[in-house]
Amino acid sequence: MRIIVDAMGGDNAPAEIVNGAVEAAHELGVDIILVGREEEVRGCLSNTNLDGIKDRITVVNASQVVEMDDDPTGVLRTKKDSSMLVALNMLKNGGGDACVSAGSTGALLSGATLIVKRVRGIRRAALAPVLPNGKKGVMLIDCGANVECTPEYLLQFAYMGSFYAKRIMGCENPRVSLLNVGTEDTKGSEFQKRCFAELRKASSEGHINFIGNMEARDMMFDVADVVVTDGFSGNVMLKSIEGTAKYISANLKRMLTSDIHSKLGAILVKNKLAELKKLLDPSEAGGTALLGISKPVIKAHGSSDARAIKNAIVQAISFVNANVVNEIIENVDLMTIALE
Repeated sequence: MRIIVDAMGGDNAPAEIVNGAVEAAHELGVDIILVGREEEVRGCLSNTNLDGIKDRITVVNASQVVEMDDDPTGVLRTKKDSSMLVALNMLKNGGGDACVSAGSTGALLSGATLIVKRVRGIRRAALAPVLPNGKKGVMLIDCGANVECTPEYLLQFAYMGSFYAKRIMGCENPRVSLLNVGTEDTKGSEFQKRCFAELRKASSEGHINFIGNMEARDMMFDVADVVVTDGFSGNVMLKSIEGTAKYISANLKRMLTSDIHSKLGAILVKNKLAELKKLLDPSEAGGTALLGISKPVIKAHGSSDARAIKNAIVQAISFVNANVVNEIIENVDLMTIALE
């Protein structure tokens, strides 16, 4: 399997990206194609251990870099030789099985949509992170790709999320819920009510397992496997969870180092604290799948370190092996028929 990696994307590129890719080649036996400014990428490679994997690492030159503040749509015109767009074109043309980038989310979404293309019949691609909840995880779809949505978008998100949850998260019959301000069937704006009706219809026909509305406070408590919402609400939800996790971690550390008694107590629960830290660490997830694109694309966090990049590659491999894209393709007609 060949994974294409945007070596210049993210705050810690190219060093951490290259290090993570090399770790993946060592541990996973996967072929890596590093796309970026060749001299810089090879300079980073010279500082890594390539014993036994030299033939698994390929470097493809790309002279430009997509910056985080670049206009997402403008990049397609002004930075055609950027590492991100070269990587996406390689994916489109069969140069690899999946693409991983920690670069600009907007640019990656635009590039994936216009270069690799959406699955025919899918209205919008969606960002679908899987958040840790101590069980198999919970998918939030969409978390920022589509600020304004229609009920049809959310219906398709529910289908795509269900396919991913079943094939990759290990959920036999994924529970799908609609993010709302209350659990009652009549809650929410007219938009939520229309979405609710479409999801319930698809569920009654046996296509998805819709369990109803869910309040934000229940997101992390194994109430559902897939939580469907528009990109605006989803992004607010995601950032709130990230901020809360950082707040808890920072204050827990402060409390456990405030005096000698607290430090002694911290020693006694050291292993459990390590488990909690790992659970809250976004590097463990690696990245977010772009569902609805015709080939596997993984968006890694902009601040990804080597471990996060390696885990994003792990996720890309799972995405390819699970054949989620083909299941989406095979069921597109069903998704649209359910709206009639």
